Amino acid sequence: MYVPAAFAETRTDVMLDFVEQYPLGVLVAATENGLEASHVPFVVDRARGERGTLCAHVAKANAHARLADDAACLVIFTGPQAYITPSWYASKREHGKVVPTWNYVAVHASGRARRMNDAELRAHLDALTDQAERERAQPWKVSDAPEHFIDNTARAIVGFQIEIAKLEGKWKLSQNRSDADMQGVVAGLDESADPRDREMARLVESFRSR
Repeated sequence: MYVPAAFAETRTDVMLDFVEQYPLGVLVAATENGLEASHVPFVVDRARGERGTLCAHVAKANAHARLADDAACLVIFTGPQAYITPSWYASKREHGKVVPTWNYVAVHASGRARRMNDAELRAHLDALTDQAERERAQPWKVSDAPEHFIDNTARAIVGFQIEIAKLEGKWKLSQNRSDADMQGVVAGLDESADPRDREMARLVESFRSR
């Protein structure tokens, strides 16, 4: 990933926090059909590996289910994103030498896959469910379903783990603009009816104060 210094995030804890907040990742790896991508939710195990380990599963019909142990993988996580019009920049009014851009946050994690055994897969399903359900008033648990049903379901999927060898973060939030331009971006995004734009406004504002 191309990451100019102004947009680089290098803190492992910040990047893993982001992955936990936006756990639906895009797994990219070579298969017998060539390079393919799968959209799957991940769980981060921070206790394993220097940068943590990603855990996920796919259907057995998915070509990624046949990844060999030690297969190279890239997982892409994205979050808030928004179009930035140059009309918001103070510098547009000063000299007009401005162009549109796109703000976004992304984390790339790469490493090598290892297939889970049956016990690891069941523990992963519990962890993934708990991650998604923990904020609910009455969280659903895997054990709420009949055991034979879960056993049959588990036989139709393959779990894998990717110890993170490389972690890259890009927080492209107008940090390369003047404070006046960033202020204009925040104001413009805040006027949007789209809550995603307002979420981006808060992120840009957080970098203005640094």
